[in-house]
Amino acid sequence: MQRSILRKRISARLNTTAIALRIYSINRFNQEKFDITPEQYGVLSLIVDNNELYQRQLSEILLKDRANISRIIKILEEKALIIKTKDSNGRKIFKVKPTEKGLELRKKILSVTKNIRQKITKGITDEELEGFLTTLDKMFYNVIDKINIQI
Repeated sequence: MQRSILRKRISARLNTTAIALRIYSINRFNQEKFDITPEQYGVLSLIVDNNELYQRQLSEILLKDRANISRIIKILEEKALIIKTKDSNGRKIFKVKPTEKGLELRKKILSVTKNIRQKITKGITDEELEGFLTTLDKMFYNVIDKINIQI
């Protein structure tokens, strides 16, 4: 394949890299027979890390619209990995928190995600990785205030 065509096209390189990483993660999750997708795991992991979040917070953190977050939360709730409760201050405001089953699944998947991270950062020094992440942050902050997502 002619990947050199994309060499100077930053957006295309970021996108194709993200796609490759997503496919690799999906394949690993399928190999391990996890009953959850990497995208769903990302949401679950964020909820576990924070113990409890509002749906709106998830949308803001992940830059996903309400419909997408609602769909993922519904799936996680059906799998008994999270509990969704109405906030006492509003009719349509929901908090989500992990169940014991969600906590256990997160622990089980954690070693696989560490392995995935090791695979994708193989041959990359800590300094290179830190520089890359710093550059990504700069790119993100250059555009984040110029986009509009229905959250």
